[in-house]
Amino acid sequence: MTRIWLYLGIVMLFFGACVPNKKIVYLQKDDLKKRKEIPKDTILRSHALDIQEYRIQPLDILSINFETLSEDDDSFDFVKKLSTARNSSMGGGGNSGAMVAMNGIVVNTLGNINYAVLGDIQVEGLTIFQAQDSIKKVASKYIPDVSVRVRMLNFRFTVLGEVNGEKVVTSTNTRVNMMEAIGLAGGLTEMADRTHVKVLRQRGTEVDVYYLDLLKEDYVESPRYYVQQNDVIIVPPLRQRPFRRYFVGNMAIIASTISFIALIVSISN
Repeated sequence: MTRIWLYLGIVMLFFGACVPNKKIVYLQKDDLKKRKEIPKDTILRSHALDIQEYRIQPLDILSINFETLSEDDDSFDFVKKLSTARNSSMGGGGNSGAMVAMNGIVVNTLGNINYAVLGDIQVEGLTIFQAQDSIKKVASKYIPDVSVRVRMLNFRFTVLGEVNGEKVVTSTNTRVNMMEAIGLAGGLTEMADRTHVKVLRQRGTEVDVYYLDLLKEDYVESPRYYVQQNDVIIVPPLRQRPFRRYFVGNMAIIASTISFIALIVSISN
């Protein structure tokens, strides 16, 4: 009778360590319960995205390039000197990310970029396209038919915890959603708690902390669907993780030990 209870307990512990699909599949909407009823090649529902254009912050690194249709050599040399791409052809190995940063202009703590001729240009709080227009307005005083292209070089965020590759991600794309961010870190592990993903977001001199539930499909409508500059994303483990890692991995040893103890107890009786 002792052995029956022993084996029954082991079976219950084993199934207690299982992680059901409802804790793994992203953005659910009762789809797991009605798989056979889901029509194929049909739009089931639509969600409105709360798209917020990224706004430039101090210490951002920008790639700013100027072009002109003028055939004047002086104008051509002028825009060439202003453009950050002028150094992109310089040789040398090493860290490509560092080389990219060297070819950019850093927004100072006052929110300005500085040129020897154009002077200080305020860009903090502007979107990339607004910054292009602002810089073009100043440059047009010196260069005819000027065109300006601005791009972010150091948009970065950090992903930690139950992912397949903890890392700091640097991207030139400022519109990265939370799913893409996790994908860039190798995706979540099976033991990741997708219902309590923690995000630390800088807001000036403060840090806001909030939690996300990535299992609910309605999350795509959240204003926090997109990652922001310097976000830290922390994915906690499920409660089953310690049991799965430390108990199940040593199940054979534990079962043998319990069986041995049960045998000693039965012999003693």
